[in-house]
Amino acid sequence: MEVGKQIAEQIQLRPLRLKDFSRVVEWSRDMEFCFANSWELSREEEELYQWWATCVNGRMDHFLRIGIEFEGRLIGYADLADIRYGTAEFGIAIGETALWGKGVGPAAAKKLFSYAKETLGVTKILAETHQTNSRSRRMMQKLGFQEVSRIGTDIYYGVETALIQYHKLL
Repeated sequence: MEVGKQIAEQIQLRPLRLKDFSRVVEWSRDMEFCFANSWELSREEEELYQWWATCVNGRMDHFLRIGIEFEGRLIGYADLADIRYGTAEFGIAIGETALWGKGVGPAAAKKLFSYAKETLGVTKILAETHQTNSRSRRMMQKLGFQEVSRIGTDIYYGVETALIQYHKLL
C-alpha cells in the first residue's frame, strides 16, 4: 500500500477540544508553521488559549472549523467559511510541519468535502492561496481545483505576493 493511502486511512475529522490546547501551543512555537499560516510569533499563552477556547466553544453561523487527527493526536484543523447557497470557502492548517508534503492535507480535505456535500449540501468549494505557496498550490491541483483568478496580494513569509483564487465542484 502506498504511503499516501496509508496516511489517508488514518486521518480522522473530529470536533476541536479544549484539551487539544497543548498541541496548539506546540504549533505556536514552530516558526515555520507560524510564517506559513500568518500566526503571530511569541504569542502570549493566555491570549492563545482565549483564541482556542473561542474556536472550540464559539459557534458562528455559516462557519465550521474541525480538527484533523492522525495517529490519535490533533495535527491541524480545516475550515469551511461563508457556507451559503451550496458554496463554502475552504482553508486548512497542518500544525505538524513534519507531516507537510505527506498527503495529510489532501486526505483531510477529501473527507471534509464529502461531509460538506452530504451533510451541508455544499456543491462548490472556493479557495485562495499565495502564488509562492507551492505546497498549497500542489494540493489544489491534487484535489481537482480550477484556478479562476489572480486578484489581490497578501503578505506570505514576510513578502507581498499575489493571491490565486480557485473553485471546485463537488
